[in-house]
Amino acid sequence: MRDERRILDRALSLHDKGDIAAAAKLYRRIIDANPNNLHAVHFLGVAEAAAGNIDRAKLLMTRSLQSKPVNVEFIENYAAVLHRAGEHDELVRLCQHGLQFAPTSLGLLHGSAAGLLALSRHSEAIEHLTRLLIHHPRHFPAHFMLGSALAKSRQYEPALASYDQALQLNPQFAEAHLDKGTIHFATCRYNDALSAYDNALTLRPDLAAAALGRCYALIQLGRRDEALAAADHTLKLQPDLPEAWASRGNALLDLGRLEDAAAAYDRALTIGPYLASAWSGHGNILLRSGRQRDAEVAFDRAIAADAAFAEAWLGRGTVLLSLGRHHDAAAALDRATVLNPGLVSAWLAKGQVAYLEKRYDDALVAWNRALDLNPDQSAVAAACLRVKLHQCDWTDFASGCASVRSSVRSGKLVSPFMFVAIPSTSAEQLQCARTWAENNFRLQSSPVWRGERYTHDRIRIGYLSADFHQHATSQLMAGVFEHHDRTRFEITAISVGPNDGSDMRRRIEAAFERFIDAKPQSDTQIAELVRALEVDILVDLKGYTQDARTGILAMRPAPIQVNYLGFPGTIGAGFIDYIVADRNVIPEHDYDCYVEKIAWLPESYQANDRDRAIADLMPVRAEHGLPDNAFVFCCFNDNYKITPDVFSSWMRILAAVENSVLWLFEDNPTAADNLRREAQARGVAPRRLVFAQRLPTSAHLARHRCADLFLDTVPYGAHTTASDALWTGLPVVTCLGETFAARVGASLLNAIRLPELITTTPAAYEQLAIELANDPARLAALRAKLARDRLTTPLYDTKQYTRDLETAYAAMMERHMAGLPPDHVRVLGTTVWQAHPQEGRFP
Repeated sequence: MRDERRILDRALSLHDKGDIAAAAKLYRRIIDANPNNLHAVHFLGVAEAAAGNIDRAKLLMTRSLQSKPVNVEFIENYAAVLHRAGEHDELVRLCQHGLQFAPTSLGLLHGSAAGLLALSRHSEAIEHLTRLLIHHPRHFPAHFMLGSALAKSRQYEPALASYDQALQLNPQFAEAHLDKGTIHFATCRYNDALSAYDNALTLRPDLAAAALGRCYALIQLGRRDEALAAADHTLKLQPDLPEAWASRGNALLDLGRLEDAAAAYDRALTIGPYLASAWSGHGNILLRSGRQRDAEVAFDRAIAADAAFAEAWLGRGTVLLSLGRHHDAAAALDRATVLNPGLVSAWLAKGQVAYLEKRYDDALVAWNRALDLNPDQSAVAAACLRVKLHQCDWTDFASGCASVRSSVRSGKLVSPFMFVAIPSTSAEQLQCARTWAENNFRLQSSPVWRGERYTHDRIRIGYLSADFHQHATSQLMAGVFEHHDRTRFEITAISVGPNDGSDMRRRIEAAFERFIDAKPQSDTQIAELVRALEVDILVDLKGYTQDARTGILAMRPAPIQVNYLGFPGTIGAGFIDYIVADRNVIPEHDYDCYVEKIAWLPESYQANDRDRAIADLMPVRAEHGLPDNAFVFCCFNDNYKITPDVFSSWMRILAAVENSVLWLFEDNPTAADNLRREAQARGVAPRRLVFAQRLPTSAHLARHRCADLFLDTVPYGAHTTASDALWTGLPVVTCLGETFAARVGASLLNAIRLPELITTTPAAYEQLAIELANDPARLAALRAKLARDRLTTPLYDTKQYTRDLETAYAAMMERHMAGLPPDHVRVLGTTVWQAHPQEGRFP
């Protein structure tokens, strides 16, 4: 026995000195003599493990655990072997057994926590690590592991505190900085993430994961060129890292280099065929190109590769949203936010789905969540303000408007379509549009049209729109399409919207020589189509309104490109040459607030169809909830156009006109409730507000006969709704504002020769409305004048309007064919004057 003890001591000494083979020989010698020497059995197992013979080591070490009393050192050593072997279930069972005998054992607590962490049993790992640190507060690995467990449990702030504790004990541990960067990235603190990744790289310049993290953060910060450089640096460190190639693709995609991005994603998939981020990247390229169906397939491939990849679900939801499949889009986006609650873009898209479905409360919840995650999103703040306007919720209206205007002036992104409804200046709207265009639509370095001058017998006009169905744009334009002079103009419709099967759709299709349903095609395909058709003038009827395809025009597929009718303002981009206007909506002193050259028509810029049908019925007021003997003011504008100041004017008008009511369009019940509440707060009985629901167009026009006077809004006035009222013989009182959107009412009234209904201040607006309501004879004379002149004044002379528009097109074409750049033109009847306004050559 004494010799056996001596041999064991010698073996252990050799083992400690690293001579494992010599120690193993002695362990075997002891076991041969005494198979029950559990120390020799155990340490031979340790030696076998050191030699890589894990299965042999496990057999031996399991035998050694039969010792009585329990030897905690044996358990700790075996735990280390199991940890090395990746046998986490057995590791956890072993350590928890050992902790019954040694509850403060560092090795067992550490091993148990490591196993639990590997098994994603994070809450149990946190418990064990917390116990470990109570007894061993300076154990650096425990602080680091606790940070990891907390991070994986999305307890981000405690995780950061644990990583900071680890770094106090070991400031040179780059992986702790790396993990801090990952937490900051997950919580959308991208500058902090970038700083943490930089710290990791300072300590370990070869740490590819930190270089890749830098790329991720820079992409989110919009620092595109730096992101591309970071991706390239990652690839220098690890050339075959598929995630780095996918990130390179993301950076290139943000830079608009679609072909290079596709090549990067292809390289990523060559290395890692099932990399979800690369398939998702391909989906984003296809979506950006307008190839929604192909994009959907790509995102589905990404989901098949990794069903937990939130960005793939986001991409799928975005595709479905663009296809109008709102229910399916909402389901995909819900999945994305469950998988990654910090994915800002998914919350933005969820808000967009809800907004389009008029679920305004849900839209606000989603967009406010996006703002919580990333407060520096001026476009989202503007969208939230727009939603509140839809609901006529004017809480903090003034400060909200001031904040959005400040964002625009400082060069931050705000949607021009959202901004146009906010009180602002023409110069601010120009800055808003320019910033939006520069960030979303890059003029292609190789435009589709390459400078050719076509020689056609007729000028080829292409009208691009998503609204060739039952829509306000078609209601206004149908007659123009029908009256085009086919001897001088060849007209083509390029439809990128739905076919609703309506009578209007059939009428529009019949009006064109060529009607192309291009909705399923990509922007690139449509641009190539425009070029193949040799379109001379491409007319965009959408601008920045819903479902616009501005990317088509950014590719410059036609020699002349025109912004017309759909959007009341500048596009702010050099790829649009002209905007069609009149002297009312764009006064000559405002020309420098438009990137486009201005084509001033002699009368209203707004087309109108003199063949619009009004239902052949005499509406009864009671059927619409209106009192028979009251004076009925009305405004059928969308609720978002009603501002607190406009509503206050209306309430003062009602207060001054006895037995009067205000008839408004009800977009949503919340808006109606809020307006009733606002009326009460201004001393007007809520019952004096009456709300109208949607009706078919002809019936909607007919119900105007129940009203006495239409009241316009500012800063976003009545456009189609004003021409609806005038067409039915209902006078419109307007207040001239500063911007295009605030001056359309004046344009229409001048064209129908009723300038006496145009006011220039809110006080004059209120006074005129009150005077007309209290002077039946004066109002009757106005209505008689309107009825008499409706078909003899320019506003509804569709044929002459079309000739004027064609004259403007011909002037644009004449300059182009002469090799001259676009310039302002002014149509006076059949005469065109071309001059820069400052030169003063307009007659």
